Amino acid sequence: MVVDTKTPESADLIFHALSDATRRDILLRCLEGEYSVSTLASYYPMSFAAVQKHVAVLEKAHLVTKRRRGREQMVRGDVVVAIEQTLAVLEQFETMWRSRLDRMGQILRETTTQGGVP
Repeated sequence: MVVDTKTPESADLIFHALSDATRRDILLRCLEGEYSVSTLASYYPMSFAAVQKHVAVLEKAHLVTKRRRGREQMVRGDVVVAIEQTLAVLEQFETMWRSRLDRMGQILRETTTQGGVP
């Protein structure tokens, strides 16, 4: 099943971005305010380049945006966009599984009424 969001790969990008604890923490920080990449890097026991890569993954998934302020790259999360995109993907999965469960219930009812073993 392919989850249809803005592009076919959106679900993969969102789930990949949210699958890492550091990226989730960066996103939570950026949802509270705007940070430079260097400030974000100071919070984590990793290189500046590693934090930059994490930010790039979040940006590719459209969970954060970057803008230049002088020599710094400023990162900000968009609460509405981040939540809407993630919820859209999860709602599609919920719809699919509810449909499958409904169908399984229907098959079990049909089997039971026909004298079969459920």
